[in-house]
Amino acid sequence: MDKAFLHELLNTPSVSGHEEQIQQKALDHTAAFCDLQEADATGNVLHRINPDAPCQVLMMGHIDEIGFLVTHINESGMIKVMTNGGVRVPLYVGARVQIIHEGNKVPGIVCVSRDLVGNKDLKASDLTIDIGAESKEQASALVAPGDPVCADTFVEDLVGERFTSRAMDNRTGAFVVMEAVKRAKERGVTIGVTAATTVGEETSMRGAAWAAASHAWDLAIAVDVTYVSDCPGTNPADTGDVRLGGGPVLCTATTVNKQANRLLCATAEELGMPIQWEVASGHTGTDADRAHVSGKGIPVALVSIPLRYMHSSVEVADYRDIENAIELLSAFMQKVHPKIAWNELIVHKNSGGG
Repeated sequence: MDKAFLHELLNTPSVSGHEEQIQQKALDHTAAFCDLQEADATGNVLHRINPDAPCQVLMMGHIDEIGFLVTHINESGMIKVMTNGGVRVPLYVGARVQIIHEGNKVPGIVCVSRDLVGNKDLKASDLTIDIGAESKEQASALVAPGDPVCADTFVEDLVGERFTSRAMDNRTGAFVVMEAVKRAKERGVTIGVTAATTVGEETSMRGAAWAAASHAWDLAIAVDVTYVSDCPGTNPADTGDVRLGGGPVLCTATTVNKQANRLLCATAEELGMPIQWEVASGHTGTDADRAHVSGKGIPVALVSIPLRYMHSSVEVADYRDIENAIELLSAFMQKVHPKIAWNELIVHKNSGGG
């Protein structure tokens, strides 16, 4: 596992709708092992091996993160924002943030006041960012409405195999699908495998819709993060018992293909790899939902990475879960072939009466 590249991805701002810089880094990285790279007008990148094979599997890991967008600069040079994705606004009071303007970082602080501290009903419009400007003119030379804003935090290793960062949702999933394609090629996989680093999942899931519609896929697998039940305030009765270091998480849901899950389980068993389960009713809340109903419909599966403190600037994951997800998916690709029937129903060819 290329930890240096993972850290580079995590440290690169990529607020939903502003993924160009990180997508270029992804392109530069996969150029060494992909047979074909494709980019579309919505901002997705497809990193492909064996693109002409008769059987094609799409893996999706969204590369955007939650954040804010600048809405207004007042006369004193203070900056107002709106949310862009599922931001937990109270977590940002007193936080260090970075505004990205024309590719450049402008550091700032979210202002603190007695009215803000302890107010759990805060809205984004209640927040104000101080970049140190003395006037609207000075601030406007550095920042403009529409500029993305995210937490100014970076990767830090914790005890053992645990580490913390912002944007693990879902920079880790994007990393996994790219590394899984690389490892699948090293294994000599003959089917077509594509890693799509998709955009816009945190806001509209438009990237998954475009990626799924771009080619005729036999199967799509979303790789994302999921909630754990091993930290304060969680309950395994909600969606399942999921723990850091417990292995990749498979999902049972109405949208998830049972045959794909069985094959993933069989692959994990052969590898001697632990897996975990989560339960979703209806939608999974991931790119799999959009891919499943794209075009004529695509069978989908969901492989998730356990994550603590999701949608915060101090998310925590375990390197072992990420490594195991890469290994599981690359080995799984050796088992997929064009004759797999992804449904369990038997159609009688002589039906119709007479």
